[in-house]
Amino acid sequence: MPQVVEWLNPSADDIVWRYPNETITWGAQLIVHETEVAVFFRDGKAYDVFGPGRHTITTLNLPLLTKVLSAIAGYGTSPFTATVIFVSVKQFSGKYGARAQTTELAPLEVFGSFWFRVENPQLFVVEIVGGQKAYTTGDVNNFIRGFINEKMIDELSKYDLLAVFTKLDETSITTKTAMIDSFKRLGLEVVDLKFEGIDTTPEYREKLFWIKTGRIGTDELLRMQTVKETAKELAKSPGAGVGTGLVLIPQIFQPGMAASTPAVALLACPSCKAAIPATSKFCPSCGTGLGGQTTSVSKYCSSCGHQVSVDSKFCPNCGAKQ
Repeated sequence: MPQVVEWLNPSADDIVWRYPNETITWGAQLIVHETEVAVFFRDGKAYDVFGPGRHTITTLNLPLLTKVLSAIAGYGTSPFTATVIFVSVKQFSGKYGARAQTTELAPLEVFGSFWFRVENPQLFVVEIVGGQKAYTTGDVNNFIRGFINEKMIDELSKYDLLAVFTKLDETSITTKTAMIDSFKRLGLEVVDLKFEGIDTTPEYREKLFWIKTGRIGTDELLRMQTVKETAKELAKSPGAGVGTGLVLIPQIFQPGMAASTPAVALLACPSCKAAIPATSKFCPSCGTGLGGQTTSVSKYCSSCGHQVSVDSKFCPNCGAKQ
């Protein structure tokens, strides 16, 4: 009875399967089902590919491998050694998730879905199955997921924080195009790729809020952080400000201001301690209601111009009556 080489009962999620016996007899019956191909693999190279149908293995329908085997004594009569890799050419889907960074090193967490299929079985077998020793569906899925995450990190590192969050459609199209080119070199076709979620840390969400409001530029991110940290420290001091958590930050907030320009009044949120404008009714970082506690701010001494509390009766700098 001739040897039968067949992928029996593959599941709907199976991408690849290796026939366990590498000794193939001439005249063996190779059975390939619909949506499958069989690739003969030997010495790190993919040779003949068979589509759906029943095939009798002879030198006539195995021309590429026969050239290699012809140098071996007794070829054509004795069994030969080769690995038969069955590959499903159906469309598959998967999930990805990666931690990346923007151009200003803002941390990102991104996740989504992708759809793919094997476009070039020979190239796929050489680059992934043989090249990565991914002989099972689990191995292939792990490699593809890791490959996507790596490319996602590379692509997102080309954008700044504002571009990622305000031009996500453009970013996703560019990223998908890069993925398509990279996957083609592995014998795969990316049918579709979608972003389903993208986020950064609370610290950078706050910075993003300031950038989107137009009150601070990207180049001011570091200065914004300095202001925030200063506000936190001052808020811990008993004499920090007029009322709970109110602090007054000088011109480091907006460099280039004239000396006569009033300082920016910031409030340290009682909930998350974020530095926010003193006129805010709600914290833009955590949404906490401030209960109107920002009505009392400051004024300037009519004599020396020193900044004093609106409740002060005398200037602490020159002693003038207010």
